Amino acid sequence: MSVKIRLKKFGTKKRPYYRIVVMDAKAPRDGRPIEEVGLYHPIEAADKQVRLNEPKIQEWLGKGARPTTTVKKILNKNKIYLP
Repeated sequence: MSVKIRLKKFGTKKRPYYRIVVMDAKAPRDGRPIEEVGLYHPIEAADKQVRLNEPKIQEWLGKGARPTTTVKKILNKNKIYLP
């Protein structure tokens, strides 16, 4: 089973927010996650946009989970994931 760290979309039209989740790579975008590891709210102020559970993210990266490009950018911006 291939595991990815990716975004799961919530919110209304023009007011999205996302949960950063660990999911099977073949599961649908809004399907059932294995675990939720953070939040991303692009509309909020810069200091409130991202909330991450860093130990859980490091644990999943150690297990071989691959972040999507968007999640990789969020993690790099918060100095968590280095390529």
